[in-house]
Amino acid sequence: MSTTTAAEAELAIQARQAAQSSDGYWKGVFKRVRRDKVTMFCAFILLCMLLAIIFAPLIAPHDPFQGSMIRRLRPIGTPNHPLGTDELGRDILTRLLFGGRLSWFMGIVPVALAFVMGTFLGVLAGFAGGKTNMLIMRVTDVFYAFPSVLLAVAISGALGAGILNAILALTLVFVPPIIRVAESVTQGVRNLDFVDAARASGASAFTVVRVHVLGNVLGPIFIYATSLISVCMILASGLSFLGLGTRPPEAEWGLMLNTLRTAIYVQPWVAVLPGACIFVTSICFNLVSDGMRQAMDVKG
Repeated sequence: MSTTTAAEAELAIQARQAAQSSDGYWKGVFKRVRRDKVTMFCAFILLCMLLAIIFAPLIAPHDPFQGSMIRRLRPIGTPNHPLGTDELGRDILTRLLFGGRLSWFMGIVPVALAFVMGTFLGVLAGFAGGKTNMLIMRVTDVFYAFPSVLLAVAISGALGAGILNAILALTLVFVPPIIRVAESVTQGVRNLDFVDAARASGASAFTVVRVHVLGNVLGPIFIYATSLISVCMILASGLSFLGLGTRPPEAEWGLMLNTLRTAIYVQPWVAVLPGACIFVTSICFNLVSDGMRQAMDVKG
């Protein structure tokens, strides 16, 4: 057997061992997550909320846009309106179910887009190094000069109100932090032995990144991105509250807070229900993300 063939066989053995080690690692992660009662409870709540908003047309008791000035601002526990009605007589339970669709959509989609863009740019900066790293990271630092809330409001204000503009603004807000995390973890991986072995075998840079680097950096980046969903949902609700996101008569939790704020002294419990939904959802996403991060921490 030639030296080249022996080296290729050794690399293949190392790759199989790395794959088996990776499979065992992820099995351990899911095993630790299942043992975490808080994480599982929050994940169950999020699953129930997700199913409720998906099947909102089937379980909602009323039309979300149909109102009646006769039934406006009914209290919680009103017959046929278990959570009361809003300032236009629309059923709050129905509005919350349909509003969850937009709130979740505007909380998850910008983070998902930022995850794809930020991972690509961060891995490119971390693996390439040099001038490429300097260019990408210095542009990222410019975005860090502005608070996320102010940046989201400024971009949305410049683009105009609307769901698509709000999603674009939130995506631009969350790309820089994901770039920084991706660049950091990539720099920690690119000089490891198995990456050097792949380079020595003649693999192209694209193959090294796709096969050896991404598998080791996507987990930490994904967990960090999930922790941003709660922040994104709060920012999206804030934009709708300020009139820069969802427009009436659409149902969205932040917009519902804005329209119900005038009723805070008349029906305070009805008025705080959208805020309670935002709070519970954000807390659950944070706790699930923390549980996943702790489960991935082997030393922990």
